[in-house]
Amino acid sequence: MNADTPLATPAALQRDGFASFAEFYPFYLGEHSNRTCRRLHVVGTLCLIALPLYVLLTQHWAVLLLEPVAAYGFAWTGHFVFERNRPATFKHPLWSARGDFHMTWDIFSGRIAW
Repeated sequence: MNADTPLATPAALQRDGFASFAEFYPFYLGEHSNRTCRRLHVVGTLCLIALPLYVLLTQHWAVLLLEPVAAYGFAWTGHFVFERNRPATFKHPLWSARGDFHMTWDIFSGRIAW
């Protein structure tokens, strides 16, 4: 970066992307300020983990088709009904997925209110 290169503004970063997950995560948490929305994300994330384990134990492979419904169904209900915003998944799918796991860990470790 040289002296002629402008620094990215927060609005530009939100529109164009984030330089790191450390920059993205505060934005992500801001999009999950509603407690019910966060709780639904935790349920969806736990389903995302539990369903493949269930499939491995039972060999009911068709259950894997429920993965998107379980994960996104809970999360998007949280956004559209309780948070009343657009999920960050639409613009930042990979960092949003990472954010789901990170926020779930932060909730279980007590860093974020359940």
